Amino acid sequence: MSTPAFPVHPVLLVDDDKDLLRNYVYTLRADGITNVITCEDGAGVDALMKEHEFDAVLLDLNMPRLSGRDVLPRIVQRHPDLPVIVVTGVDEVDTAVKCMRAGAFDYMVKPVKEEHLLTGLRRALDVRDVRRENALLTQHLLSTELTQPDAFSDIVTSDAGMRSLFQYIEAIAGTPQPILVTGETGVGKELIARAIHQSSGRTGEFIPVNIAGLDDNVFSDTLFGHVKGAFTGAMDVRKGLIERAEGGTLFLDEIGDLNSMSQVKLLRLVQEREYFALGSDSAKRTNARIVVATNRDLQTLQRSGDFREDLYFRLRSHHVNAPPLRERRGDLPRLLDHFLARSATEMKKKKPTPPPELVTLLSTYSFPGNIRELEAMCYDAVSTHKSGVLSMSTFRDAISREQGSVPELPALPVPSPDFLSPDQPLPSIRQAERLLIEEALRRTDGNQTMASQLLGITRQTLNRHLKNMRAQEEDQP
Repeated sequence: MSTPAFPVHPVLLVDDDKDLLRNYVYTLRADGITNVITCEDGAGVDALMKEHEFDAVLLDLNMPRLSGRDVLPRIVQRHPDLPVIVVTGVDEVDTAVKCMRAGAFDYMVKPVKEEHLLTGLRRALDVRDVRRENALLTQHLLSTELTQPDAFSDIVTSDAGMRSLFQYIEAIAGTPQPILVTGETGVGKELIARAIHQSSGRTGEFIPVNIAGLDDNVFSDTLFGHVKGAFTGAMDVRKGLIERAEGGTLFLDEIGDLNSMSQVKLLRLVQEREYFALGSDSAKRTNARIVVATNRDLQTLQRSGDFREDLYFRLRSHHVNAPPLRERRGDLPRLLDHFLARSATEMKKKKPTPPPELVTLLSTYSFPGNIRELEAMCYDAVSTHKSGVLSMSTFRDAISREQGSVPELPALPVPSPDFLSPDQPLPSIRQAERLLIEEALRRTDGNQTMASQLLGITRQTLNRHLKNMRAQEEDQP
């Protein structure tokens, strides 16, 4: 498998010294910057700019036909977000100041040390990424349409908040920076990560790895591979998953469980884009996109010393938080239909018809296991379904096992009634009863069966109370 060029768009090297250009190319390629275009004449820059999109420019100041002093303002005017590093043999403060005022990103004096050249160019590439990300983010957030809706086809939703999340993902998907995906267990973090990969335009594979419980040796061997003889039993070379993810996305799930030694290695991978196979002294470079996920609070882990601060801030260059199902109750009918259909297909059964009360029942439940829990309920219900309307008993039993009764009131913020304020008189029992019944009917969309269950009474008792309430209204003048 050929290694994709890095960066995505080439770096332009402009200098009339052919030997120096050749040395630049060797130095950059040795550091993993392989996508390079050279130009020996300042007059040829305009044509190259029309033909290619560049990520950075290394520009010699003194050239015979068209000098870098003339080329620099042209580039800055036409491509203001493109970082230009001026390289010259003139070590004069006045010249450096003029170049920086003209829009140069950096100024280097020949002969340039390799370390200085690489550090400056890497910094320029990082700035170019940030500028591109900001432009994309602005463009997508101002738009109401998704440019790649197919990338999100596996995520069943009609929720407005999820749509905003998709727009944000489209804005950041094309950048090489790491992405942190957070959310409770079962919210679909891997589906989010796959959507990021599919939106990115990357041609490599999506490689998921669950790193929970891996010790440092297993983590290193799994991700980075090993050379022959690296340890007892290492009879052959083994390529790591990071190599399989070249040109694609490496998804690390349960990142909050990563041990401290492995965190150091991951930091190097994220920060320097390089790694060492076990038993090897030669660093390898990668351009795989890193996406990580966790259901733990990394800020809390970082404050307690269980997660490196520098790694935390590196990983959350972009942050996607997947909302829990209780915040997407409007998606319940769509998700229910989706999982019933899928489970029926897998079990070679006819898709059952759910009773209308089922969505109401589910809407009163907080779903601590989120979408994965709803999926398990549907599979369980379909597995025992015979014919006709789907029974609600399996759903009731599942909820009962989790919370002890069916159903509890949902954990929603409800303002305290005025009559509970210390400066207000208490209502009568009859008035409090009416308030409770009205609230239960509101929460269940008028479904009396579900309202009676919320109140802990029978349907007949609720009917009797409702008749009494109507009679009282009729008696009032």
